[in-house]
Amino acid sequence: MKRFHVHLHVDDLARSIGFYSKLFAAEPTRVESDYAKWMLDDPRINFAISTRGTAAGIDHLGFQTDDAAELAELKQRAESADMALFDEGATSCCYARSEKHWVTDPQGIAWEHFHTLGDIPVFGESKKTETAAACCPPAAPRGKPVAIAVKPQSSCC
Repeated sequence: MKRFHVHLHVDDLARSIGFYSKLFAAEPTRVESDYAKWMLDDPRINFAISTRGTAAGIDHLGFQTDDAAELAELKQRAESADMALFDEGATSCCYARSEKHWVTDPQGIAWEHFHTLGDIPVFGESKKTETAAACCPPAAPRGKPVAIAVKPQSSCC
C-alpha cells in the first residue's frame, strides 16, 4: 500500500513541530536539528518538514511504497505517460536510504516516488549529479523552479 508524501520547508522548526504535533494529535516519528517527520496511518501520509529550503512552502509531493514492486509500478506508469523521469536509483538522503525516481508535473512541481530501505544518521550522503542534488527534487523542465509558494490568505483552496 502506498503512503502519500508531503515535504515542506519551514522557517522555525520548533514552532512548526509544535503546530503539526497538535494538528495531527501525534508527535513526530523522527526529529533532527533541521528536520521532522510524521508517519501517520489516518490519513496514511509521510509528512516531513525541514529548514533546508530557500523559502517556506511546499518543496515536493510524492508516494512512498511498501515494496519494490509498487515502486516499479509507479515508474512504469510515469514512463507510459511520457513523463520526464529522473531515476536516482539507490540513494541516501533525508535521514534514510531509499530507491527512488522523480517526475515533474506540467506546473513544475516535483513528485518523488520512493521505497525506504532504512535509516541513516545524517541528512544526505548521496552522490550529486548535473540534474539533481542529493535530497532535492530535480530541476523542472525549462529551468522552472520546482517549489511552489504558499498561497496568500485570500486564497480559498
